[in-house]
Amino acid sequence: MSRQSDPEGAGEPIWELMRRVRKLRGMTQYQLADRLAELSNNSSVSRDEVARWERGKRVPGPYWRQWLSVALDVPAEQLLEAVRYGRLRRASR
Repeated sequence: MSRQSDPEGAGEPIWELMRRVRKLRGMTQYQLADRLAELSNNSSVSRDEVARWERGKRVPGPYWRQWLSVALDVPAEQLLEAVRYGRLRRASR
């Protein structure tokens, strides 16, 4: 299965994983932000925050990663690995 259709692509930073899986699920950044707010009962997340995560400007912390796991149907461990991979990739630049 190709990485385009497989949400379990290995060796991806969190920003690429989030964007790829969100698009695979047919969601916009607005829809993901709304879904996160609904799931977490916390309206502090916005489309702008999702965009910052997807551009690699910010990294979602553990609180938001647990809800991203549910909203995107991606294992929490995979999101954590993507955070680690992203940090390593940034450090090697």
